[in-house]
Amino acid sequence: MSKPKILFVLHYPPPVVGAAVVGQFIRESELINTSFEADYINLATASDLRQINKGGLSKVGTLLKIQWKVMKALRNKSYDLCYLSFTAKGLGFYKDLAIVLILKLFGNDVIYHMHNKGVQLNSKNKFNDLCYRLAFSNAKVILLSPHLYQDIARYVKEEQVFYCPNGIPDTTPSKSFLDGRRESNPCQILFLSNMTVEKGAFVLLEACKLLKEAGATFVCHFVGDWFDISELDFQHKLSQYGLDEMVFAHGKKYGEEKECFLESANIFALPTYYHNECFPLVLLEAMKYALPIVSTSEGGIEDIVVENETGFIVTQRNAVALKEKLEILINDPDLRLKLGLAGKERYELLYTLDSFEITISKILATAVQAG
Repeated sequence: MSKPKILFVLHYPPPVVGAAVVGQFIRESELINTSFEADYINLATASDLRQINKGGLSKVGTLLKIQWKVMKALRNKSYDLCYLSFTAKGLGFYKDLAIVLILKLFGNDVIYHMHNKGVQLNSKNKFNDLCYRLAFSNAKVILLSPHLYQDIARYVKEEQVFYCPNGIPDTTPSKSFLDGRRESNPCQILFLSNMTVEKGAFVLLEACKLLKEAGATFVCHFVGDWFDISELDFQHKLSQYGLDEMVFAHGKKYGEEKECFLESANIFALPTYYHNECFPLVLLEAMKYALPIVSTSEGGIEDIVVENETGFIVTQRNAVALKEKLEILINDPDLRLKLGLAGKERYELLYTLDSFEITISKILATAVQAG
């Protein structure tokens, strides 16, 4: 019996962002590649974070090449399903819409995997509303969390929606990272994300200022690529708040260097209010390393961080609320360990890469059968 044929049009690194990382997981998945006859086309037009959502002639050229590859693939093979990593809004949406039109022109069944949001807000524009109606017509959709359905509810019936939370490789940490965590002094807070305003970097910095004023003993590490926050601006804030000896920025780190920060941390903080935030992979990494998490109610984060069980959810852009929860954890090593271990257990149950591959393979098989 022949395998179902699926054309995957998705992102994979560079740049290193959530959708691209998940795209790489799919492309390299032994389960997916043995279950389906899979072909892959890279949808990325940016090679660097700073190029995302920006135009330019080089991007137009890359997009035309992608469109040509899609048309060539569809002419050469009859696919049972076309999978598209679909961008909800902005320039990326219009870029993906061009691919959608090609897929529909060839009469293919389509399933969208949405790693971001913004349809509900963006659809207030009449032209965008028309584009969404066209794109979502007769399409199936994979969402990362039930919390995200409302964003597309106007265009997609719930029976056409599948839910597949992200997962990450269940690699074994390089050492017994729990050793000494209870006695760690000073307490180590970790922010691991691109250095952007909307990820809450400055909110956390202000919370650190309040913690210092309250006499808390801690060190906070910011690890991530400089984006709309420059290193100069960040250092200026550090000096302004008098945090030069308590807060440190390390730039982007990968592999073993990143793992060292996760192993030595005691608390993970991501006070994001990023409008596209859906299901941050970095929170799954924090859970894998048994870190209690303090984050916000954005996208599907409340699926990951269970209030008072694996961490705390605080109000967005509220440095005082963030400071209060961080202070509780700084002062209570036993609570840190309890919440962190509960988070690790939740990760192992729900958010490993194996779980992700099994779930998405079942979704794709169901979508093929539904036709």
